[in-house]
Amino acid sequence: MDEGLIIGGTGLISTAITRTLITRGDDVTLYNRGQTDADIPEGYNTITGNRKDYATFEAQMAEAENFDAVIDMIGFGPADVESAIRSFRGNIGQFIFCSTVDVYTKPARRYPIREEAERQPMQSFPYAYNKAKCERLLEAAHERGDFPVTIIRPAHTYGEGRGLIHSLGLGGAYYFNRIRLGKPIITHSDGSSLWTACHSDDVGQAFAEAVGNEKTFGKGYHTTSEEPMTWNQYHQTVARAMNAPEPDLIHIPTNLLSEIAPKEAEWCKENFQYNNIFDNAEAKADLNFRYTIPFIEGVRRIVAWLDARDRIHDKDEPPIYGEIIEKWKNVSTKETFFGSSDNTES
Repeated sequence: MDEGLIIGGTGLISTAITRTLITRGDDVTLYNRGQTDADIPEGYNTITGNRKDYATFEAQMAEAENFDAVIDMIGFGPADVESAIRSFRGNIGQFIFCSTVDVYTKPARRYPIREEAERQPMQSFPYAYNKAKCERLLEAAHERGDFPVTIIRPAHTYGEGRGLIHSLGLGGAYYFNRIRLGKPIITHSDGSSLWTACHSDDVGQAFAEAVGNEKTFGKGYHTTSEEPMTWNQYHQTVARAMNAPEPDLIHIPTNLLSEIAPKEAEWCKENFQYNNIFDNAEAKADLNFRYTIPFIEGVRRIVAWLDARDRIHDKDEPPIYGEIIEKWKNVSTKETFFGSSDNTES
């Protein structure tokens, strides 16, 4: 690649992409607001701006040189993609879009989920619904010949600098704190739905392999774990990685969690309660995608990173977390907690 632009560039996955591209000698320009520090080697250019200010963004792109490839890591809605199409139509060699495996209809008709599966996420899950709309706009742009499009769909991607997803959160140091101290961990339903988590270094490598790769034009790919696990196993693995006690898992029906903590449990209701297993064969073939960092090793890396900065604590723990646990443990029936047995899962 002669010149590449990453819209974003300092997030979890995009940091890994940027490091990989710079290390292999590519010329990289990052477009972002300049507000996030990242562990990136020197040797990249920066354009400062807010891609949500579409008029300014498009003017900046018109003034910039024509890029061989653009990697969009922060396109979350149709307006973002429409602006990108206006900016880059006919001017770039490839547009790589960071989407998500959440674009698929849930529950899936068959597992593992392949790229040809139906993509009709519920409107009640805005993140997935809007990513699916972005994909359709980009597929149309590809068909029109605006520019070649490659779509990559990560699943739960974790790494140093960010916490892990759990039933009531998309991160947060307090989860590790609870695991370390042997405190109860809220787990949706019976904890048997399957989940997948992949380290950002492995995902970033696949994105880098897509750059300039004509085999990927017009196609979508999964970059997910090769180590599916139940949510019970997920929490147990984190505990083993931390040399912590066996976790005390508090199983609460998903729909009840959603009722009492709708904001915190949104992803639990819309996503986590379903099996998340994906076929990575296409990414292995075209992107040389490899799952090289086992989950337990990845967790150890995160914990070491956080411990080195004294960031495992309970300061970010929402009060509702403990309140839910105490009420659940102390009630004799679900009716006394939730008001009506009509709202419980059968």
